[in-house]
Amino acid sequence: MWIAELSRQTEVSVATIKYYLREGLLPAGEAVGATRARYDETHVRRLRLIRALVEAGGLSLARVRNVLAEVDEETREMHDVLGAAHGALIPTDLTATDQTRSRVDDLIAEEGWRVDSGSPDRMLLANALDALEKVGYHLDDDLLKTYAAAAARVANAEVASLPSDDRQRTVEATVVVTALGGPVLLALRRLAQQSASAQRYGKSPRLDCETAEARRT
Repeated sequence: MWIAELSRQTEVSVATIKYYLREGLLPAGEAVGATRARYDETHVRRLRLIRALVEAGGLSLARVRNVLAEVDEETREMHDVLGAAHGALIPTDLTATDQTRSRVDDLIAEEGWRVDSGSPDRMLLANALDALEKVGYHLDDDLLKTYAAAAARVANAEVASLPSDDRQRTVEATVVVTALGGPVLLALRRLAQQSASAQRYGKSPRLDCETAEARRT
């Protein structure tokens, strides 16, 4: 396909595509003459990945470059590449108290999770727990373990659904799900909370007329 078609398929402007090409974020197409090049599905996938990281993940192009470097790494073990890709999505200025970091370490040990001791996600969780403490809310161990059990179920399903026949597609899928799956989980959690609240307090949900009519038909 030509660059105009690549732009239409990915909804990324031609000018932006050319910028990504100059910056080395997008591999060059197959040269056809002095000023034209053909592009294929690999370019579509890469552009969609970049767009997800920039627009949904909120990453700078410098951090996107780091993620793409991990995606393209062919010599490291798959598990290490996935961990590095996750790490590139996490802010680098997180802090947490020693007590909360120990609590996170204990939780991981109790759950039997095989997580690297240097995983930045340990600090991410500890930072989130400390943020709750700062506003006067302590997330007790029972609820934290409930979260952990739900997270494990989701994670196992996600990993099981990853493509197994293409290393790069597997890493790309992991990065996209990590960057974009968070809002999906958040929305589902809020919907479930509304339902749980309605059941507990005996509140019937209100439907607008169009929604109600659509369900009846």
